[in-house]
Amino acid sequence: MKKILVLGAGLVAKPLVQYLLDQPEFEVEVASLEIHNVTGLVENHPRGKISNMNLKNEQALKDKISRSDMVISIVPPAFHPKVAKYCIDYKKNMITTSYVSEVMKNLESEAKKAGVIILNEMGLDPGIDHMEAMRIIEKVKEKGGKILSFTSYCGGLPAPESNTNPLGYKFSWRPRGALLAGKNSAQYLKEGHQVFVPSGDLFDHFSLVPIEGLGEFEGYPNRNSFPYIHLYGIRSTHTALRGTLRYKGWCATLKKIVDIGLLDEKRMDWTGYTFKDFILHLINKPGVPDVRKALSQYLNIPVDSEIIERLEWLGLLRDEPLPLEKGAPLEILSDAMWKRLQYGEGERDMVVLKIALETLYPEAGKESIESTLIHYGEPQGNSAMSRTVGLPAAIGAKLILQRKINTLGVQRPVQPEIYKPILHELKKFNISFKEKRIKI
Repeated sequence: MKKILVLGAGLVAKPLVQYLLDQPEFEVEVASLEIHNVTGLVENHPRGKISNMNLKNEQALKDKISRSDMVISIVPPAFHPKVAKYCIDYKKNMITTSYVSEVMKNLESEAKKAGVIILNEMGLDPGIDHMEAMRIIEKVKEKGGKILSFTSYCGGLPAPESNTNPLGYKFSWRPRGALLAGKNSAQYLKEGHQVFVPSGDLFDHFSLVPIEGLGEFEGYPNRNSFPYIHLYGIRSTHTALRGTLRYKGWCATLKKIVDIGLLDEKRMDWTGYTFKDFILHLINKPGVPDVRKALSQYLNIPVDSEIIERLEWLGLLRDEPLPLEKGAPLEILSDAMWKRLQYGEGERDMVVLKIALETLYPEAGKESIESTLIHYGEPQGNSAMSRTVGLPAAIGAKLILQRKINTLGVQRPVQPEIYKPILHELKKFNISFKEKRIKI
């Protein structure tokens, strides 16, 4: 019987572990520093085991990896290279759902020499987006076509009936990471021109993305899209953009949040400050009696604008003491959002992923291809995000252990050997795309 070690027990772990325990040929050990998060994952399953694991205890980590046949790492990405190095030392295959870092890339030759695969980006985005993109691109190439334009947008959002707040967003985990992503720069190719978006201007670069059955969303660029031209083999494209989806109004609000300085990470002493004092300090108007009017002037927007209404709804304009005496503006904003933007009992999340291409065939001419995934969470069960992140990793682990995936080295799911069976298996969980093709 094969033994699978799952390192970490975050919010995406439950569907992953459930899937693996449903396979009769596997034993699953979930190891986590936060042991209280682990107990419910195996639910006294005869082939499930839980254990305490501190990744800084290198000997204990080595021992667990050496006794396993497969390692799935869903710990913070900074720890992946250490885990990967030990997997290579003990000749164990490994899966992560995280982006391939430069450090991980540098393990390529060692992994091949050891005869193992370190399979990364096996979640939703990155993950399922790669798989569906490659499925479409390969079909186009098989017919002699080439790609003229490629865009891919993905978002984890409240389902329409659960979209009950002015910001159009809810968090399943602490907002800090998602907010920090709003400070990223971005690069993409648009109609043959290289576009560079500096940090701070990200939310000015959004476009409206129609999703059939749901309406229009805002899509803004996600990091650097240029490497995917090579990864996907679409050098003929004039446009290449990977982006993030949000409900309308998000980008304008986050842009003003950036402008105010609410994403700053410099810790300060706020002893005696109220929320109102805090905001007035950030916009350099201390002591002004009307905070709404002061914000209106600073941001150059109407005093009754939806953006100011949203900031007030978050509680940031209250004349009440701040919850902490020392901290960064980012921490104060994150805390305010966490209190106000959580999912309620029985509410569903939703994952939306849309891939759009313009293609050209030698004889048939141009064609527009759209492929859209809409997946909803279970009101009293697993979220859409946890399923779409956790299940691809679990399926990948099964296929590797069954020797149906034999590629070696540091990999991403862009080979047919990997993405075809995983996309097929995901359909069993109602994680599937609707494709639309139009001659243009």
